[in-house]
Amino acid sequence: MTPASPALALEMREMSKSFPGVRALHEVTFTARAGEVHALIGENGAGKSTLMKILAGAQSADAGEIRLHGQTVHLRSPLDAQRHGVAIIYQEFNLVPDLNVAENIFLGREPTFALGLIDRKRLYADAQALIDRLGVPIEVRAPVRQLSVAHQQIVEIAKALSQRARVLVMDEPTATLTDHEIEHLFEVIRGFRSEGVCIVYISHRLEEVFTLTDRVTVLRDGELVGVEDTASLDRSKLIALMVGRELADTHFEVPVTSEAAPPLLEVRGLRRQGGSGGLDLTLRKGELLALTGLVGAGRTELARAIFGADPIAAGEVRLDGKPVTIKSPQQAVRLGLGLVPEDRKQLGLVLSMVVRENATLANLDGISRLGFLQRRKERELTKQLARDLAIRTPSIEQLVRNLSGGNQQKVVLAKWLFCDSKVLIFDEPTRGIDVGAKAEIHKLMLDLVARGVGVIMISSELPEVLALASRILVMHEGRIVKELARAEATQELIMHYATGGD
Repeated sequence: MTPASPALALEMREMSKSFPGVRALHEVTFTARAGEVHALIGENGAGKSTLMKILAGAQSADAGEIRLHGQTVHLRSPLDAQRHGVAIIYQEFNLVPDLNVAENIFLGREPTFALGLIDRKRLYADAQALIDRLGVPIEVRAPVRQLSVAHQQIVEIAKALSQRARVLVMDEPTATLTDHEIEHLFEVIRGFRSEGVCIVYISHRLEEVFTLTDRVTVLRDGELVGVEDTASLDRSKLIALMVGRELADTHFEVPVTSEAAPPLLEVRGLRRQGGSGGLDLTLRKGELLALTGLVGAGRTELARAIFGADPIAAGEVRLDGKPVTIKSPQQAVRLGLGLVPEDRKQLGLVLSMVVRENATLANLDGISRLGFLQRRKERELTKQLARDLAIRTPSIEQLVRNLSGGNQQKVVLAKWLFCDSKVLIFDEPTRGIDVGAKAEIHKLMLDLVARGVGVIMISSELPEVLALASRILVMHEGRIVKELARAEATQELIMHYATGGD
């Protein structure tokens, strides 16, 4: 006899959802079993997050039915979803910055004494046990606002684990994690699978899909494309299902920069306030320089100091051979520097503004005459940028919050192209971006380099670093510990230095 298949833990039948001007979902059916890791994938804007927000009770469907463990449910709020055993780790964090790690993990569910007072000793002990389970050293009494983006992601994961959910949704949970942290997370996920938990796993990292998941559901343009056993797929077939075509060759020719080329940006003895030691780097015209290392190594902090977002205690910055003083991002922009931040929604965009406004915001002088904005010129320039960058939007008057992650990233890039930046710093440029949009972002970066722009790319994805960088600087505990030429660099060698190796 053939053994019976595990029972369906989750059924979402004929789900439809529309927003003004956008059909997000059209009669999508998604099912997942108890004790399986089920991948939900598709390009940015395919409808994955909308489907999961409906499951979370954060949005209501226009049509469709949800069943959990065979019972029809009506999830009218996130609290409803939690009560039915559904927990979701969103790609965009949902933390209270001024509360500490433990308070965020158990917010609204704090352990209490008989009189209702919070049992803080137990609160911190329980939080620490969850953090330890994920294998990341985080102080549970630390305010969340003091944590790196990667450690905030760990807190979100710990919060979901604390709910002991029977249906657990993970939306890009590894986007900011190191390989070591990812492996710990995978061990936790496999443990939940063995306990019969249904895990819905959303990721643009296809290697994770093949490593971790049992089945795959593919969405495209708000519709169901197919459901396959992971073992029956290969990378090319999966990409074709996602994008509806064979993806063009993504191996790009990286320009070779001569060591004799004049320096475009030089940093000497740079030390942030509260930091230790001095940092040196040189970026040449038409070069893509990668900064890599483990999360917390100080890569983002270095970028922010160069850009004037964080104060400098000591050191010198030179542009085109001349010393410059950069005490604010405004000064950096005037000098020709641009920063594409790791957290594009919080730091790179104004979500309540439209594409046109975001694209021109950093250079209003470029569309002004005698102190007045020239709206026609602004529209023409923005339309041209949207064409050049292939920004997929119904209109340049679309709210930028309604765009997919990849298209939001292109709007941030449009802003700096409009400023005619000569040095661009990309901090985790393809975080949370699908495979098709990732290839487009990579090509845009190399096109900038070919035009003579100096690019610094901060990335935790070593294949991305090895594919794009002319030179690689490896950081460890706030210091640049090794420079590697493109020809000598390997993943193993980078990790050796990133983990403190001699």
